[in-house]
Amino acid sequence: MSDIYRAISDPIRRQILNMLAERELPQLEIVKSFTISQPAIKKHLAILLEEKLVLERREGKYCFYRLNTPVFEVEYQRLQNEIGRILDNKLNRLKQYLEEES
Repeated sequence: MSDIYRAISDPIRRQILNMLAERELPQLEIVKSFTISQPAIKKHLAILLEEKLVLERREGKYCFYRLNTPVFEVEYQRLQNEIGRILDNKLNRLKQYLEEES
């Protein structure tokens, strides 16, 4: 299972994911979009690959990256469930508090 929190915690990685949401991109085009070095971008891409949010395709000496859409769908559902449980817990505690005050 992917650690989506780790992957999206960094603004550079979020920006890379936003870029890849539009289309598959070569590494060179991703690097050109930032003011940080190519090795730094490669480290961010490695984290996204490790968390399985991005897929890599090699064509000769070029690397192309795209979103791993099925993983995003699963992670999105997991996040919705997790947030739903948190909100339900908060609402139940608020209800208990209000009932005790009455």
